[in-house]
Amino acid sequence: MNLTGLSDIRLPKSLVENRVSFAGPDSELSIYDTYSTAFRVGLDADQLLYCGMVSGRKIMHDTHHPYTQVFLPHESFVMAPGEHVEIDFPDASLKSPTTCLTIEIAKEKVKSISERMSDIYTLESGPESWQYSKQILHTHHTTATQHLLQRLVSIFAENHPDRDVMVEFGISELIVRMLRHQSRDFLLHYCRSLPDASGITAALSYLEEHLSDPLDIGLLTRIACMSRSKFYNEFKKQLGCSPSELHQQLRLKVAARRLEKGESVTKVCYDLGFANPSHFSRRFHHYYGSAPRDYPKKAREFR
Repeated sequence: MNLTGLSDIRLPKSLVENRVSFAGPDSELSIYDTYSTAFRVGLDADQLLYCGMVSGRKIMHDTHHPYTQVFLPHESFVMAPGEHVEIDFPDASLKSPTTCLTIEIAKEKVKSISERMSDIYTLESGPESWQYSKQILHTHHTTATQHLLQRLVSIFAENHPDRDVMVEFGISELIVRMLRHQSRDFLLHYCRSLPDASGITAALSYLEEHLSDPLDIGLLTRIACMSRSKFYNEFKKQLGCSPSELHQQLRLKVAARRLEKGESVTKVCYDLGFANPSHFSRRFHHYYGSAPRDYPKKAREFR
C-alpha cells in the first residue's frame, strides 16, 4: 500500500504508535507508525475496529487464542466492540518503521448494513445471521480489499466536495466484505462438521475434499440437488463469490501452507491441479503479493 503522499503529516512525534487520523461519517481512519521496538502495547476497540498492515509485522495477543498471532501485510485483523489486544513490535526501527492503518466504524453503521443484507440475502446454511460476530477475525485479505483500503486512504485524506459521500460508500463496501468473509469462513467450518446440512454445504464439502480435481460444476449441482442457475445464485448469495473463485482461493491457501513446509513450486503446482508453473505463479502472486519461490523465505523472516 502506498502512503507516500501523506509523508508530510506523518512526521514522528512519538516513537511508538505515532498516529495521524482523519474523521468521516460514522468512521475514523488512522495511520500508525512505530519507530522503536515495543512490547505489550494495549489496544481497545470501542467500535468495530478494522486493522490492515502496511509494512513490517506485529505480534498480537488476545484472550480468544492461547497462542500469539503474527500480523503481516496483506492481512486483516478485525476487532469487535469491547475487545482488547496487546501488541508487540519486534522489528520496528527509525529506518524501517512498522506501519498499519485502522478504520473505526460505528456500531450503528455495521448494524444497518447487517440488517440490510439480512433483508436481501437469507443464510440457509447454519444458524448464523449477518450480524458481525463478537470475536476477533484475523485473515488474509484479497487484492480487491487491498485496493479498497488504498482508495479509502485517498478519499479520507483528500479535500473533495463529495468526500463524505464517497467515504460512506467505501465504508459500506468494507463492512460488506467483512461480513461476507465471516460468513464464508463459518460456512466452510460448518460444512466440515455437517456436510449434509444443505445442498450448498454438501457441495462445499466435496469441493474442499477434491481441490486438485478440475472444477466440475455439473457434478456440484447434482450434489447440491439444484439446477445450474439456482446453484450459481445460491452459491454467490451465501459465499459472495463464484464456485471457481472459491476453488482458486482454497487451492492457493493450501499451496501457501505446503510451500512454507519446503515443498517445491513445481510439485505443489501440479499436485493442486494448476495447468503449469507459470499459470500457478501468476495466480499466487496476484493473491499473496509474492512469487511462490519467494514466499517461504518471506514467511520465515516474518514468523
